[in-house]
Amino acid sequence: MNAVTTGIAQKIGNWFARPTEAAVAAEHAALRSDRFRLEREADWKRLEAVLKRMEAGRTRGVSDEDLLALPALYRTAASSLSIARETSLDAALVAYLEALTQRAWFLVYGPRASLWSWFRGFIGGGWSASVRGLGIDLLIALALMVAGTAVGWLLVASNPEWYYSLVPGGMADVRVPGASREVLHGTLFGNQDQSGMGVFAAGLFSNNAQVSIMCFALGFAFGLPTMLLLVHNTALLGAMLWLYHGQRLLLDFVGWLAIHGTTELFAILLAGAAGIHIGRAMAFPGNMSVMDAAAAAGRRAAQVMTGVVLMLILAALLEGFGRQLIDSTPSRLTVGGFMLVLWSGYFFAFRREAR
Repeated sequence: MNAVTTGIAQKIGNWFARPTEAAVAAEHAALRSDRFRLEREADWKRLEAVLKRMEAGRTRGVSDEDLLALPALYRTAASSLSIARETSLDAALVAYLEALTQRAWFLVYGPRASLWSWFRGFIGGGWSASVRGLGIDLLIALALMVAGTAVGWLLVASNPEWYYSLVPGGMADVRVPGASREVLHGTLFGNQDQSGMGVFAAGLFSNNAQVSIMCFALGFAFGLPTMLLLVHNTALLGAMLWLYHGQRLLLDFVGWLAIHGTTELFAILLAGAAGIHIGRAMAFPGNMSVMDAAAAAGRRAAQVMTGVVLMLILAALLEGFGRQLIDSTPSRLTVGGFMLVLWSGYFFAFRREAR
């Protein structure tokens, strides 16, 4: 009986004993979390109701007041989440606010258009407008490419040893100074089933793709490396033009190159102009700070480079199929000329602005 009496007495004593510090802290945390929720829960519920309607595609059912209040409701939820994290409130409340703010962010700041609608706007005027926005940088890049071609021709004409410095060994193979007309002619025609021309064309495409990317990437150095790359790359072209000209095959070589070359060289032109555009904006920022001017130029140049990637992919397709299907100079010149007119018309005659 004494043991039973003692146990009952301890239980009764525990009812009136002072709570432990842990219990007090837990009680205070619960009260603080409940008070925090009660003060802000109405805004959270309102935001959640708006999100449900918009996510379900029932935007017309959202009142004008709720639409106007959406950014403020989002900021309120984000602020509540920050406070809840810092004060270590209820974990369930923190998880609820995290999910709520993520959903709201996509509606307030997320993309307003699908990938397809963006692509339509890009092709339908955004890309061409960005290219025209490069302005004088296009003329500078074009002048450098013409100068580089002339420099390459004149260097190898004065000393054929320059050819081996300008043309990479993987591209040269049998295309070297002193090669006979028959050998050079054989590299241009009747090679549909041979892999040698595929290797050469793949090397040429890889070189042009690298040059395009580097021309853009090095624009931040005031455009100087970009200019040097344009000159160096087109010097390679000048050297090969000189080689085929020596055996009276210049027009045939131009035709072979034109199928994909007009697209590839146009892509290099745009990439070089984009790099120069960034460099010129940093060197001459005008009334803007250097960083702001570079950021504005970078946005335009990045859109141009997105199109450059598409052009290089198209050039690879033209090279891969055109080389197999077309084996006459007039037909090759026709395809190359058509692509040149197409690109020129799209960039400089197509004036529809992107929405």
